[in-house]
Amino acid sequence: MRVFEIRDDWGLDNLRPGQREVPRAGRGQVLLKMRRAALNARDLIVPERGYGRATGELPLIPLSDGAGEVVEVGADVTRVAVGDRVCPTFFQNWVAGSPSAAAFASALGGPLDGVMAEYVCLSEEGVVKVPEYLDDAEAASLPCAALTAWSAVSGEARLRPGDHVLLQGTGGVALFALQFAKLHGATVTVLSSSDEKLARVRELGADHLVNYRQHADWARATRALVAERGGYDAIVELGGAQTLGQSLRAIRPGGTIAMIGVLSGLDLSLSLGPIVTRQIRLQGVTVGHRDDFEAMLRAMAAHRVRPLVGSSFPFEGLKEAMAHFAQADRFGKTVIEF
Repeated sequence: MRVFEIRDDWGLDNLRPGQREVPRAGRGQVLLKMRRAALNARDLIVPERGYGRATGELPLIPLSDGAGEVVEVGADVTRVAVGDRVCPTFFQNWVAGSPSAAAFASALGGPLDGVMAEYVCLSEEGVVKVPEYLDDAEAASLPCAALTAWSAVSGEARLRPGDHVLLQGTGGVALFALQFAKLHGATVTVLSSSDEKLARVRELGADHLVNYRQHADWARATRALVAERGGYDAIVELGGAQTLGQSLRAIRPGGTIAMIGVLSGLDLSLSLGPIVTRQIRLQGVTVGHRDDFEAMLRAMAAHRVRPLVGSSFPFEGLKEAMAHFAQADRFGKTVIEF
C-alpha cells in the first residue's frame, strides 16, 4: 500500500512516499481504507521532531486526522462493522475521564503511526462512527481541531446561552470554536489581522469583529462590549506569550481562559496577581477523549453543523498541501484525497 513516512532522519526533506504491507485486523481491531486526511498545525512540527522524544521514532507515518471505511474487523469487535464510515480518534488510548501519560503517548501521527497510508489498522476503541450528513472531507477535519474547540467551549468553559466569548484568529480551532459557541447560544467576538477573514467569519455567525492590526490593545478596544459582565466569560487563547497578558486583562472575574495555542511564543513574562485576585481559570486544552468526540458528533448532527473545508490536494501532493497550510492567507481545513 502507499504511505508517506518520515524516514532515515528527521526533517521535512525526509518526508517521502513509500510502500508498506497492508496490515490485517487482529482481535479487537478494525482495518480502515482511508478516504481523506486533514492537516493540523502539529503536522508541520512533527517532521522536525518538534515534540522531542514524544514525537516518536523513525520511520513514522504522519497526520492524525482522517476518515475512512471499515473494510475488515477482527474477532470480538462490536462497536463498528464492515462498511461503516469512521474517524480515528486523536488519542487512541483516551476513551473517557481524566488524561494520563499513557493517553498522551497514544497520539496518531506522532508518536504512533498516523493516517497517511491507504490502510490503517486500529483498535475498535480508537474509532468513532461518522454522521451520514457529513462528507468524507468534512469528517476528516474533526479529530483534532474540532474536538479541541469542543473541549474548550463546551467542556472547560461550560458555556451557557448569553455568555460572551473571545476567539483569537480564524484557524481551524477558532472556526470550530465559533460554530460551537454559537450552538451554545453565546455572543462571539473574533480577532484577526485580516478584514477579509473577519468578513467571512461574520457570515459564520460572529457577532463582533476586531482587526488587531488596527487595534493592537484589543483588550481595551473591546472593553465596552463586555462592560456589564466585567469582561469575557471565556477566551479561547491561541496566541500564546504575546496575547495571554491581554487575555488576562479582558477576562471577567471567575472567567475561563482555554489555553490552546502558542503561535506567538512559549516563554511568558507577566504578573500572576490577576489570576489569583480575580479567580481566573487558566486551563490547558489538548484535544479530548473519545466519549467527548462522540458527544460532539451528536451535537453537530442535531444542529447540522458543517465543518468549513478549504483546499484539497491529492495523496501525492502532501508536501504541497503542507506548504499551502503554512501560508497565512488560507481559510478552512486543508484536506488530502486518497
